[in-house]
Order: sequence, then C-alpha cells, then structure tokens
Amino acid sequence: MKRLLSLILPLIAFLWVSLMPPAFADADLAAGGKIFSAKCASCHAGGKNLVNGAKTLSKADLEKYDMYSLEKVVAQVTNGKMAMPSFKSLLSAQEIENVASYVLAQADKGWK
Repeated sequence: MKRLLSLILPLIAFLWVSLMPPAFADADLAAGGKIFSAKCASCHAGGKNLVNGAKTLSKADLEKYDMYSLEKVVAQVTNGKMAMPSFKSLLSAQEIENVASYVLAQADKGWK
C-alpha cells in the first residue's frame, strides 16, 4: 500500500500543478485592471477586439491563436503586432505583466 501511494501521490501532484491556470504570483490584478481600462479598453472593452473581431481576448480565442500564456500576452503588449501598438515605452515591465495577468484572469472568468 505504501508503495502504491508513493507512486500515485507524485502523479496527483504533477497533474494538479500542470492543470492549474497561469500563475499570477507577482502580478497586481487591480493595477492591471486600471491600466487595461486606461490603455486597452478603447479597442478591447469587455475582452472584445474592435479591430479584428475574430481575435478577441476570450480564453477560447487566446487558446485558438496560441496566445493563452503570460509570456505571449506580455510579448504582445510589449512589442505590439499589426494594428496593436507597442507599449514598452509607455509602461514598465511590471505594469505590462500586471495588465497581461489581468487579461488572462478575465479570460478565465469569461470577462464577467
């Protein structure tokens, strides 16, 4: 029985950690929400995309376009892409991480 538990417990721990949503440990979601309202909501209000309606900030679309990760959202906000401007000269690295974490947290909640 002990041997079985020693095999099963690490597997359960691995699955638990790997299935958890992205970590927001260093992020300030409230600050990210304020930044989003001030800098992003004009194009992305409620997680929508006024420029390209097919590429919203919904979890389904972020996953569909392989953007559902903190690193990828940070890169998008930092560098911009196509119609989206770069924010690296307007926001600090911590502010960008905060807004990216806010976007992912809202996507997880369905932007409600």
